[in-house]
Amino acid sequence: MSTSEACSKPDYSPVSWREYFDEMEDVSVGADDSRDVFRIYKAGNTGPLLVLLHGGGHSALSWAVFTRVIASKVNCRVLSMDLRGHGDTLVRQADDFSTQTMSSDIANVIGVCYGETPPPIVLIGHSVGGAIAVYTASNMLLTTTVGLVAIDVVEGSATDALHSIQDLLKERPKSFKSMDHAIEWSIKSGQIKNLESARVSMVGQVKRCEVEEAETLEQTIPVSDVVMERNEEFYDQSYVDDKENVASEVNLNEGQSEKYWDGWFRGTSNLFLAFNLPKLLLLAGIDRLDRALTIGQMQGKFMVQVLPPCGHAVLEDKPEKRRLLPTMSSG
Repeated sequence: MSTSEACSKPDYSPVSWREYFDEMEDVSVGADDSRDVFRIYKAGNTGPLLVLLHGGGHSALSWAVFTRVIASKVNCRVLSMDLRGHGDTLVRQADDFSTQTMSSDIANVIGVCYGETPPPIVLIGHSVGGAIAVYTASNMLLTTTVGLVAIDVVEGSATDALHSIQDLLKERPKSFKSMDHAIEWSIKSGQIKNLESARVSMVGQVKRCEVEEAETLEQTIPVSDVVMERNEEFYDQSYVDDKENVASEVNLNEGQSEKYWDGWFRGTSNLFLAFNLPKLLLLAGIDRLDRALTIGQMQGKFMVQVLPPCGHAVLEDKPEKRRLLPTMSSG
């Protein structure tokens, strides 16, 4: 490799969360003898609280670049959390991914962090996290909620795509040789299109494990988002470790969550439309609007913003393009 080629090669090394958040905390929820522990990241000390909920297979760190951008533009507080089964969150009932349980998780964490009277809250969720945000808002689990932002989650297209999730999951590497290789794969496969975000967010999607005395990185993802862009030509096995026994935990988690997939999205369009506070729908493409949302948007029940060209990981790919409450319709 020439000197010029070496100098131009992208940097795939991981970046610390400290570059984007002020603090990291493990929040204990529940009775003393049966606690669940949720990993959260915070930024800011004043203003409304943005509660950020990541998509399936991602983590709280997926919001890192977004957090830095929004904090530079708006006086706000940010709380980004690893949902159950993701990142560094540890729960007792690890096989319960129901909307009721996951939305209760959000309320419980906010209750521990801010007590009975938290600041005004804007719920912002991506994909599965967006569906959970809709359920949390609709059930009034957080009484100080003042707004809702759903990112690239549409009931119609999500439920239509459910049958193909297992096929997509089978094509994903089960392990990587190093964190740098995991980050490079995420970019070249098309999972994430923003290298800066990949360098911090992929850290929350894999864990270190030992296989036959060799250190590898295993994916800790229980499910994948229902919309998944990928580069068909990039499946270079030099980036992954091919030892089959590394994948056992990943496959188990996928099986545990599959029965909940349909429930995450079924009915979310009507719940989103019925929520009577300001709301915004951010999409990677206008073709993802289903019939109910198309009619609702024409009736002015919510604000919609389409952000092409962009992959499904909207919050990571185009973090500088986000518009929040100032443009929302009260619906």
